[in-house]
This record gives sequence, structure tokens and C-alpha cells, in this order.
Amino acid sequence: MKILKGILFAILGIIVIALVAALFISKEINVEKTVTINKPVEEVFDYVKMLKNQDKFSVWMQMDPNMKKTFSGTDGTVGAVAAWDSQNSEVGKGEQEIISLEDNKRIDYELRFIEPFEANDEAYMLTEEVSGNQTKVVWGFHSVAGYPMNLLMKLMGMEEMLGGQLEEGLQTLKSQMEAS
Repeated sequence: MKILKGILFAILGIIVIALVAALFISKEINVEKTVTINKPVEEVFDYVKMLKNQDKFSVWMQMDPNMKKTFSGTDGTVGAVAAWDSQNSEVGKGEQEIISLEDNKRIDYELRFIEPFEANDEAYMLTEEVSGNQTKVVWGFHSVAGYPMNLLMKLMGMEEMLGGQLEEGLQTLKSQMEAS
């Protein structure tokens, strides 16, 4: 019985230490990835601002070719919404809305996840002319994970995973745009 109590106290101690550690771990998740595309900024911006075009380069849209997609509003303008519903738990259900646009410079999105978890996060794409025929594209993501989820996100390597997915999407975007 003493051994069982000792094991139980050790487990409780580990849990308490983890919860205390979570108090000191950042609650914010910020990820940004960049690529340079050999196309003029106007052409790149006009392509990436269209929510329907994200289906062609976004890693998440490629995970489930059978997902249900709906669009509302005028694509490529503030207020346009792309909604998805997938049976794949890595994709889930949610929607993305364009909340602000600055021509040839910036697009801001609100991401509203419904399943497998509820969350409201932010994403953005920046375009910047490097030269007449080169454009730097930055794809970013921002989220706040409350306590103690911030510890779980850190242990899962959420920033690294998201970074890899954004990087893959940007490389796909570069390949597609430069091939056309």
C-alpha cells in the first residue's frame, strides 16, 4: 500500500509541477514563414487574396479532397468567407473570413475553428515587391492558448508543426505561380 501511495504522490507531483510550469510558458503562438516568388507583386497579391485559390496551395485544403466547401461574399474582398467541413479530424470544421485588405501589401483573416475544437485565431499574408519581377510573401498565424492549454501546445510542438505547414504551402504557391 505504501508503494501505491508513493506512486500516486509522484504522479500528482509531476502534474503540479507541469501546471506551475504552464504559468510561465507563453500563451501566444506566433508563426511566420516567407518565400520569394518570381512574379510581380500585383500578380501575386491578386492570386493570394482569393480564398478559392488557397485550395490550390494550402496544406490543410489538400488533406481532404472530399471536404465540403462553401463560399459567401465576393471572393478577394473584405467580408468574403470560405467555410469547410471535413470528416478528417486534422482538418475539422470552420471558416475563414477576410477582415481587412491593403492592396498589394496585406490580407488579414479571422479563422473560426468549430471542430475538433473551438478557437478564433488570426492569420495574414503580406506581399512586398523585392524587384519588378520578384515578390516576398509572408504567411503568418497568431493564436492565444489559455492556461493550461499553452503547456499542451508547447509539448505538441504546435509552432513547429504550423511553421512546417505554412512553409509547405508557400513552396507550393511559389511552384504554381512560377510555372504559370
